Amino acid sequence: MAIVHTLGFPRIGAKRELKKALESFWKGDISAADLEQAGQRLREQHWRLQADAGLDYVSVGDFSYYDQVLDMTALAGAIPARYGFCGGSVDLQTYFAMARGSASAPAMEMTKWFDTNYHYIVPEFEAGMTFRVSTSKLVEESREALRLGFAPKPVLIGPLTFLWLGKERGGDGSFSRLQLLPGLLDVYAHVLRELKALGVAWVQLDEPALAVDLPAPWLAAFKSAYTALSKEAPNVLVATYFGSVADHAPLLRELPVAGVHLDLVRAPGQLEAFLTKLPPERVLSCGVVDGRNIWRTDLRRALELLQQVRAQTDNVWVGPSCSLMHTPVDIDLESKLDVELKSWLAFAKQKLRELAILGRGLEHDGREAIIDDLQLSDTVQRSREQSTRIHDAAVQTRLRDLRADDARRSTTFAARQRVQRERLRLPAFPTTTIGSFPQTPAIRDARAKFKKGELAPSAYEQAMQREIEHAVREQESLGLDVLVHGEAERNDMVEYFGEQLAGFAFTSNGWVQSYGSRYVKPPIIFGDVSRPAAMTVRWSTFAQSLTRKPMKGMLTGPVTILQWSFVRDDQPRAATATQIALAIRDEVQDLERAGIRIIQIDEPAFREGLPLKRADWPAYIDWAARAFRIASSAVDDATQVHTHMCYSEFNDIFEVLALLDADVITIESSRSGMELLDAFKKFRYPNEIGPGVYDIHSPRIPTEHEMLALLEKAADYLTADQLWVNPDCGLKTRRWEEVTPALRNMVDAARRMRDRVPVA
Repeated sequence: MAIVHTLGFPRIGAKRELKKALESFWKGDISAADLEQAGQRLREQHWRLQADAGLDYVSVGDFSYYDQVLDMTALAGAIPARYGFCGGSVDLQTYFAMARGSASAPAMEMTKWFDTNYHYIVPEFEAGMTFRVSTSKLVEESREALRLGFAPKPVLIGPLTFLWLGKERGGDGSFSRLQLLPGLLDVYAHVLRELKALGVAWVQLDEPALAVDLPAPWLAAFKSAYTALSKEAPNVLVATYFGSVADHAPLLRELPVAGVHLDLVRAPGQLEAFLTKLPPERVLSCGVVDGRNIWRTDLRRALELLQQVRAQTDNVWVGPSCSLMHTPVDIDLESKLDVELKSWLAFAKQKLRELAILGRGLEHDGREAIIDDLQLSDTVQRSREQSTRIHDAAVQTRLRDLRADDARRSTTFAARQRVQRERLRLPAFPTTTIGSFPQTPAIRDARAKFKKGELAPSAYEQAMQREIEHAVREQESLGLDVLVHGEAERNDMVEYFGEQLAGFAFTSNGWVQSYGSRYVKPPIIFGDVSRPAAMTVRWSTFAQSLTRKPMKGMLTGPVTILQWSFVRDDQPRAATATQIALAIRDEVQDLERAGIRIIQIDEPAFREGLPLKRADWPAYIDWAARAFRIASSAVDDATQVHTHMCYSEFNDIFEVLALLDADVITIESSRSGMELLDAFKKFRYPNEIGPGVYDIHSPRIPTEHEMLALLEKAADYLTADQLWVNPDCGLKTRRWEEVTPALRNMVDAARRMRDRVPVA
């Protein structure tokens, strides 16, 4: 009998209940007890959905008030000293201080969870660090599930992946966080013993780090680690996902664990390596339903793959490729999607049903039992393939007609830099922001009324113009050198553009978590992409008319629009990225013709899109960098092109970023203390750069002294005439009461730098 399970379920709630509870708690409107009650309700709802769908186990431990990696940090008691943790149980105040910062301590670094748009809080490890169990969250939630009558499968980030995701802090460079593994295993062993004592049958340990290029010492540690853990643990399922682990098949076969999970959506070809010499008692969990995209599963194809496994072993589990946290909760809530498009989609709740269908299909004579489901699936697949709305001959022709010159500027950066400096006449260490300013309640209220038809288009435009003028006047008052219009009219940096591009569709409740209480609604790219009309020109030109200072035109780049959307799976991602690049290219040219002298094309997801294995990097870099250059290269030398990147690890790809040939790149760096500057020890970045000096994801207001120290550190690595001064990211999630003093301190720090550091 096939076991059906999921690796995880969205924690946010179908109607963003967790977001509302969290933000109410942070504002002091509800108590910690109220927050916990909201969490209990969501957990029970999600377990009920899994059980009602027909799953054999419900996932426990996938629920988090902020981030699952931060939960593991709290469980292990790996709390940085700056938070004043004195042992015992980690309370909510300490937990949220690590994620968001406090008045006395900055937040921990945040970066991308492998190649997704989910952000995790980076663990900090020091030589000699000791671990101790510091929360009972996982055990208590497992007990809670048992009390409600569910069969729990607790989920923990595996010990090697947890260490891999962190960073060493302090020391002379001789310390490796891998040295902490023995002490960390004691914590895991303690928790696993408690779970076994509860009567838990299976525990899932996630080891997605196996999909990256792990060094030999890390790989060697797996056998000893799992040998130690298996002695007193329940049955252990080691879950891998996001890529192939075929190279590690011998290692995984030898691990003393009860089962292994494979992502057969991302890497179906790895299955053969595991069917060979598969231990007869070993469970093979097959991830055949896509946990990262929203298209309905081709059930017939998935069942054929599962039957191939069943022919080799009876110990087959059916699951999604990875946790379903990367998909929205429920397609049934979408009342505005047209019938045809909606019929192609499955969100997390619907994917549970697909899993259960496939499980039934593996039973004796199971195919007959699900024949109606298979026929419906076949109909859906044919509908997508034959739909006339997917393909656009004009777009395909434009792709074929692209020339090599369309992907490069006409002159070198040095030549462009001279022309731009003459035209812009900016001071040394020019100050700017990344693009957005606070999305106030008034802005959100006006947008909501406009969408409901309660506010006329002319009244909405006037309201947004007032907000833009306010942002411009604030920036002038602060003394910023290059201004932005503040993006009051924009709901999201990807959704805003997708709404104006052909080939995109949108949901009303298709939320997924980006970090903490920050959720996004990724657009759906279902067909060929083009730009019917200008998207941003009227807003940018209005803002420029209010000031004599240069106003940046603000766009989102093709790779980020691709990465932060649910992308069609019927053509290569490179082709879709190039289509988007051509649409952005048209907008860039219109902005330039309208007199905008600086155009920023944001690519925060560029690093996120890199394949997990370096052997696969060259192909991605080739098409992704080309897409950016296609979008940005059709301008005169005097037009300055900026790009922005944030919340990924960039140190190892600065040479790649140089291939983009943006005149200025602004990049997140404050949370890591300018750690990215280490890259310049090996590589001299040729163009201009603004390493962020202000962490905007924390409500904490940095001082002038703190920002000046970061700028001085940057000046040790870069020439003074290369450096810009800016925050880490856009300011839409902050309040003006936080933004204004922080930017004032930033401008003052830049002025101090001008006095201290000579510029050629």
